[in-house]
Amino acid sequence: MLDRDHLETFATVVEQQSFDRAASVLNITRGAVSQRIKALEESLSIILVKRERPVAATQAGEVLLRHVKALRILEGSALQELSPTARPHAPVALAIAVNADSLATWFPEVLRELLLSQLVALEVIADDQDHTSALLARGDVIGCISTSAKPADGFFAECLGAMEYRCYATPAFAATHFPGGLTVPAVLSAPAVLFNRKDSLHDDFLKRHFGFAVERYARHYLPSPVALLEGVAMGAGYGLIPSWQARPLVDAGQLVDVCPSVLEMVDLFWHHWDLEPPMASDITALIVKVARRSLEPSARFDPSPMQAGEPARPTPVHKAKPKGSGSGQEASEHQ
Repeated sequence: MLDRDHLETFATVVEQQSFDRAASVLNITRGAVSQRIKALEESLSIILVKRERPVAATQAGEVLLRHVKALRILEGSALQELSPTARPHAPVALAIAVNADSLATWFPEVLRELLLSQLVALEVIADDQDHTSALLARGDVIGCISTSAKPADGFFAECLGAMEYRCYATPAFAATHFPGGLTVPAVLSAPAVLFNRKDSLHDDFLKRHFGFAVERYARHYLPSPVALLEGVAMGAGYGLIPSWQARPLVDAGQLVDVCPSVLEMVDLFWHHWDLEPPMASDITALIVKVARRSLEPSARFDPSPMQAGEPARPTPVHKAKPKGSGSGQEASEHQ
């Protein structure tokens, strides 16, 4: 049986990305931290920590880190269940990764219920939806919203629905830069507003519209959904914005759709552990419920569960096959 002190020390080292900071958090010496990590590695006959700056978990360490976080959630859930009214115990610390556009639109309803429950001490890590799954694989979070339909080994991916994006600009900007519509010369001369350098949504939109890639256009990078919307609304450029977020400005006549014939539908998936502790399972259920009520139904992924004996097809829940298992049709990853 693994020593719990050793496990907590290992997790703290990885979370703090430093032996020295972990020692300070745990109120023990750095030497004691090193001894505990060494004892844990020797008991498992495997290296768990990359001793570099910053400190990081090895692939085996990522698996163990998920185990430690599951233990913390299980213990916290048990303590709260044993004393449900007095609440003498601290909230359970956990982290999830959410794409910024979800945070700015439908996800606040999830946050409200989680935060007001006072059961969790929640860390939300915001990132582009194409890059959140790496946080889950490393054990940094217990779940993430991603555009990938394919889960990693040991995880589930549930389809939440699709977020609709349209290309907006102010009426004045559209009249000045797109008098003849969204043409290649106009796109090359008009500044676009993007979230950040990892944001490929605008490139995907232009490729869908023109039938070929357009890359050499001017860009503003505003890494906040609110800032991006305000940048477009002030007339600094044009850009892809969730229709839900832009609707009040469209209704007020402050924004117009510069390309009504083309929209981007981005399928979103909630990735989470295969075997979830009860509290994590409740969080998954809440996120799925709110998302499916708020987002558009996915056109690519059937919301109904697959029936026994039914041919393999894209469904909202996909379980990763163990390495070395037989092949089967899998849902393609959203690009």
